[in-house]
Amino acid sequence: MRKPRIPQATSKRLPLYYRFLRNYADKGVQRISSGELSEAMKIDAATIRRDFSHFGALGRKGYGYDVDSLLQFFRETLDQDEETNVALIGVGSLGNAFLKYNFQKIHNTKIVVAFDPKAPYEGELKNDILIYPPDRIEEKINELGIEMVILTVPSRVAQELTDRLATTSVKGILNFTPERLAVPDTIRIQTIDLSVELQTLIYLIKTDVKDSQIT
Repeated sequence: MRKPRIPQATSKRLPLYYRFLRNYADKGVQRISSGELSEAMKIDAATIRRDFSHFGALGRKGYGYDVDSLLQFFRETLDQDEETNVALIGVGSLGNAFLKYNFQKIHNTKIVVAFDPKAPYEGELKNDILIYPPDRIEEKINELGIEMVILTVPSRVAQELTDRLATTSVKGILNFTPERLAVPDTIRIQTIDLSVELQTLIYLIKTDVKDSQIT
């Protein structure tokens, strides 16, 4: 069955819906309304209903949503029953944090290999993950069938490494460098620029202060 095409903003909220629904299911909650989800998630109820409407009738008017049914739906939508192996490129401060965390709350996703210039050719074990030097990227990624990569490297080498990844089995890159990387149509890329996110938050805070002073 072909999955519906949904807005990017909605797709970013799907893992959040799944996380909150799983918490409700663990507590034995059987039914929930969009208003209750809205209060817990701090997302407007109309936005939640609109997001859910992209997938058809997930609830019933006057009843709300069956938690177990909705949880199973999002589990299948997000392919939570399929394991996703991830490669990490760059084991600096941020990379080390990823190695230690390794998606502990997302049981179907894990970092299985990492690459760093300081690693020996034969690899070294850290946090139960083998780390190899960058010249073994293509070999190991293809060998393990890796489709997802986290990129935490200096900006100057980001595009070069991305070009190399384009020749492998990789289909998605989570980019933590400030570079806007060029990729072929076969690869999806998501950039998280922490400095931009911080500057945006500062701007929003200052704007709120100015608006409150005006009113």
